[in-house]
Amino acid sequence: MTREQKSQVIDDLTSQLADSSTIYLADISGLDALNTTKLRRACFKANVKLAVVKNTLLTKAMEKSDKDFGELPEVLKGNTSIMISEVSNAPAKVIKEFRKKSDKPVLKGAYIEESIYVGDNQLDALVNIKSKEELIGEVIGLLQSPAKNVIGALQSGGQKLSGILKTLSEK
Repeated sequence: MTREQKSQVIDDLTSQLADSSTIYLADISGLDALNTTKLRRACFKANVKLAVVKNTLLTKAMEKSDKDFGELPEVLKGNTSIMISEVSNAPAKVIKEFRKKSDKPVLKGAYIEESIYVGDNQLDALVNIKSKEELIGEVIGLLQSPAKNVIGALQSGGQKLSGILKTLSEK
């Protein structure tokens, strides 16, 4: 690879890192071609972009980026694949589902909305992270429930009142 090609790859990685709020680093070494293809298909279905990167180029892209990746450059040893997604827990779900049949991929670390997760032991916590849409839905549901209760009470009270008036008028 020439210097110009490396520089281009670093620039591309830097722009991907800047545009993404969910970045996972995983080790997929040891997967044969068939399993690698299956993993790529699973990522595609989950709308996760998977790419194998050189550690030195990714480290330089992280340094060049505006974001603070904390301890993530330290985990860039051995084979590294980068998984980028819009949904914060989608790559973790893909990894967890794929590991039911294989011991790979191994999670090295993740950067989600300015939070750093290092190590494969964080996978369960990452699977349980709620997406932005899920959180917004929960907040809206919580905000709507008191209004629904008030409307329900008013409607039931109106029915009771009309029932009492009807009974009194019949007498």
